[in-house]
Amino acid sequence: MAKKRSGGGLTGTQQAAKFLGVSVLSGAVLAGIALPAAGALGLAAKGTVEGFDEIPSNLKTPPLSQRTTILDSSGGHLATVYSRDRKVVPLEKISPYVQKAIVAIEDSRFYEHGAVDLKGVLRAINRNAQSGGVAQGASTLTQQYVKNVFVEEAGDDPEKVAEATQQTIGRKVRELKFAIQVEEELGKKKILENYLNITFFGQQAYGIEAASQRYFSKPAADLKLEEAAMMAGLVQSPSRYDPVNDIQEATKRRNVVLQRMADVKDISQAEADRAKAAPVTLKVKTPKNGCITAVDGAGFFCDYVRKTILSDPVFGKTPEERQKLWNLGGLTIRTTLDPRAQEAANEAAVAKINEDDKVAASVVQVKPGTGKILSMGQSRPYGLDQKQHQTTLNLAVGSKMGGTTYGFQVGSTFKPITAAAALEKGLSPAQSFATPWKISVPMNSFTTCAGGPAGGGNWDLQNEVESEAGSWDMTSALGKSINTYFAHLEQMTGLCETVQMAKKMGYEGSLGKNLKELPSITLGGQESTPLDMASVYATFANRGTYCTPIAIESITTANGEKLKVPQTQCSRAMNERTADTVNQMLKGVVEDGTGQKAGLSDRDNAGKTGTTNDRKDAWFVGYTPNLSTAVWVGDDVGEKTSMFNITIGGVYYDKVCGGCLPGPIWKIAMTGALNASETPGFVPVSVPRGEKPEDKEKDKDKGRNKPGDKPGDTNPFPGITIPPDLIGGGSNRGQGGGGGGNGP
Repeated sequence: MAKKRSGGGLTGTQQAAKFLGVSVLSGAVLAGIALPAAGALGLAAKGTVEGFDEIPSNLKTPPLSQRTTILDSSGGHLATVYSRDRKVVPLEKISPYVQKAIVAIEDSRFYEHGAVDLKGVLRAINRNAQSGGVAQGASTLTQQYVKNVFVEEAGDDPEKVAEATQQTIGRKVRELKFAIQVEEELGKKKILENYLNITFFGQQAYGIEAASQRYFSKPAADLKLEEAAMMAGLVQSPSRYDPVNDIQEATKRRNVVLQRMADVKDISQAEADRAKAAPVTLKVKTPKNGCITAVDGAGFFCDYVRKTILSDPVFGKTPEERQKLWNLGGLTIRTTLDPRAQEAANEAAVAKINEDDKVAASVVQVKPGTGKILSMGQSRPYGLDQKQHQTTLNLAVGSKMGGTTYGFQVGSTFKPITAAAALEKGLSPAQSFATPWKISVPMNSFTTCAGGPAGGGNWDLQNEVESEAGSWDMTSALGKSINTYFAHLEQMTGLCETVQMAKKMGYEGSLGKNLKELPSITLGGQESTPLDMASVYATFANRGTYCTPIAIESITTANGEKLKVPQTQCSRAMNERTADTVNQMLKGVVEDGTGQKAGLSDRDNAGKTGTTNDRKDAWFVGYTPNLSTAVWVGDDVGEKTSMFNITIGGVYYDKVCGGCLPGPIWKIAMTGALNASETPGFVPVSVPRGEKPEDKEKDKDKGRNKPGDKPGDTNPFPGITIPPDLIGGGSNRGQGGGGGGNGP
């Protein structure tokens, strides 16, 4: 058994002998690779080296992870993200001083030897024997490059990194074998270029270009002699010689490099002495990585772009393929984000709600007819520091895209969908119902798409206030957000038809769950997201054609290749006349209805307020022909807060409503995003109105009301009798299928 020191390790002589044995073995293996006659050594057959096949392509042109740049629709910089901060540059864009410095200090005979420097091996053996340990290695730049390729390929997987760096004979021999083939196929200049682009220089900087920007805020091509020497000195130990943390150690190391450059005649001694005398003058650029650096509060949109690449099959069939694409980076992503709209949305989101309030706001805008997401604003800042009220939860979308798991009930903003379904079925906007402020409706009067009743018992519901009793047509019911009217309209239209219309308009969207066929859907009793609601209302603005939302316009890889990106899918949800009619009716909401505080005075605009039970969610969703915006306000953390007697943005509200808080936020966002010179209008249509009660008194003798009709009812279809039990009453509260909106 070998003798050991008292500490249990090998003696200095034994360690030197071990290094010599490894070196000789490596040399023998190299001889076996380089000279066919030496193959008789049979090392490969014994399993010392595996895989003596052709050189992997990733060693010739390794896929180096680089920065990804995210741009807005105008080409403006939005954010930079990376797993490795690196920008690959050709050798001609790297200072000659850097090239000489790295060769001088790491492998001064680089241009004289092959993949292995036998003189270097012998020198290392001698030095290590004298020191009693492994004081000096003998790896050439080519060998270091090969090792770095395997480390790069391992990524952030600790097991793969350990495998790529393990100190074993097998790994060393494998590294040597590939080094020889790299030398043969690439040549010295290309190896040096690849080496300078792959090497880690500390401070999260990979490659000479990123490192030069990090330490000196300049391109690698512009590095002076003393700066280049400092950079070359970092390679041996980026942490020990980090000038940011230890300027003295960094200076000593720099001067060692300068002297070595003089010793090998790359520079004169006088040049070296002058450079040594120069102080290390840093101009450190703080690394900016990730969506947290996005401008104008666009961090949530930036993260939505990331989620799109990680989830959409167009970027790879498997999650692993898509993750690899994102980690590799080097992408230039031009997005749909409009800088003006984003600035406006961000301003609106924080205008009336503070980041530390109990509730939050989400503002999202979509361009009708294109599906393009123009902005995503939020009252809480994007980030991980909860003490600063930051969050990464994107309130505009579902959990798959980084948002909420359940979404938010939309309240009365659903009612225009019911109106569209009714118009598509042939009902007239003049259809009127007279009701008290509270009603009870039989559940079995609603039929599901399967043909069965929606449930048993009765659905009890009421309007916002007791004074909301009387006769309403579709226009006035939308303007005043009359719940009882829309319960009856859904009966006449059909529950199935209403649900199907919602699906065609994208209501299900990003939550990824099927709508339940429950009558309370007409009052917004089922959840959606701000992005989906903006897209739903964009269908009205686009005269009945729904387009799926998209966030990416184009992607270019580091080598200039254009990648396929998701395209919007547009489909007709309703005929143009239906959409035009809804647009005219919803204009009334902002002109003299519940959304008066939101109305824009300089252009055609339309929208709808929404407030859910107990005022836990408040909405305003509205649009012009060229912009659709959804605003949601509510509790985004824990148990949802009922917004009664609450202070938001320093203002006290006895009760929050869609028109009194989301509405004004919507107005700020729309005003800032829209160009004053572009004021397209809705297509004008004549919208029939129902008769007022006093008109009906005049018409009694004309037989307008048939026996069995309820007071105030109007039959808009001559010759068609409305069954008297179609809008019956009853008791047994709560059978409508859960919550829903009943406020403006």
